[in-house]
Amino acid sequence: MDLAFTPDELAFRDEIRTWVKDNLPADISQKVHAAMRLTRDDMQRWAKILGKKGWLGWGWPTQFGGPGWTAVQKHLFEEECALAGAPRVVPFGPVMVAPVIMAFGNAEQHKRFLPGIASGEVWWSQGYSEPGSGSDLASLKTRAERVGDKYIVNGQKTWTTLGQYGEWIFCLVRTSTEGKPQTGISFLLIDMKSPGITVRPIKLLDGECEVNEVWFDNVEVPAENLIGEENKGWNYAKHLLAHERTNIADVNRAKRELERLKRIAKAEGVYDDLRFRDEIAKLEVDIVALEMLVLRVLSAEKSGKNSLDIAGLLKIKGSEIQQRYTELMMQAAGPFALPFIFEAMDAGWQGNFPGGVVANAPLAANYFNMRKTTIYGGSNEVQRNIVAQTVLG
Repeated sequence: MDLAFTPDELAFRDEIRTWVKDNLPADISQKVHAAMRLTRDDMQRWAKILGKKGWLGWGWPTQFGGPGWTAVQKHLFEEECALAGAPRVVPFGPVMVAPVIMAFGNAEQHKRFLPGIASGEVWWSQGYSEPGSGSDLASLKTRAERVGDKYIVNGQKTWTTLGQYGEWIFCLVRTSTEGKPQTGISFLLIDMKSPGITVRPIKLLDGECEVNEVWFDNVEVPAENLIGEENKGWNYAKHLLAHERTNIADVNRAKRELERLKRIAKAEGVYDDLRFRDEIAKLEVDIVALEMLVLRVLSAEKSGKNSLDIAGLLKIKGSEIQQRYTELMMQAAGPFALPFIFEAMDAGWQGNFPGGVVANAPLAANYFNMRKTTIYGGSNEVQRNIVAQTVLG
């Protein structure tokens, strides 16, 4: 693989950099660089700005309204957005369910669902994990029974990220108990305003309610919201999970956070410690290696190859890197990393707390939050088994 960018690619990067600089709201960028709390409005504002430009679906082909960029162009776009301090695009709509709708949905579903995703107007959530069915998705129990032209859905989803904001949710549901567990699963799109849906936020260690329980009590879902064929949802889920695990790697955010780590280390006077700099250097090497893996996956997708095995590697390495940079930030700041009272930070009260670096304030919260990365999206232990089976046989 030639890792040198062409003159056209460099010109494209400059175009993206200029546009992001001119259009990314300064207040949002400031929050991202300091790892401060982002509100729903912050995330939605940026999504709609991208949507108006036609770039919220930056990975989409032109036939569905996307820019039709190459794998390298998509990577450069993501990198410039991350380095500028743009919020990470909530992936459930444009990155995850949209490719499934494009690949397996019908023309009416394309017309009905894709425009709202592309514009950033509709907030999507993911309904995969259940109590007892996290990494082992095939054991899910949420049931969808076909009654005439509707499905009646009963069950529970959990760890639904930002589900409290969701307007639509894509769900894996069980439509048959015959044969292998994987063969009885279907892929449904469900309006979260439907009667019978209850969303219950779950407070995490960092004090935030980032994830939720979602309950379905005799929820009626039109049969026209079924994607593809009944009982073929497992195949569609695998298609989606390849996109999810690529996205979970989040290499461009890692590059931005690496620079933040260096700033914190310098501000706290530990950057001159050679042993600590060794740890930063090792992290930087791993981030560069991760970037090469990301480019490999994107190249495989472009050529139509199945990249799920490599996506598993991305998920493993990306999640471990996210944990490492939060750990190193905590070590750099020492006891000044402990305060993480979001309400105080939002009000500006912690700007002069001991240590003097406001960016240190949420470090403990970020550290706690990143404990999840090796579990969600398929735990790293399960991913290693998949990689071993796929690569080693």
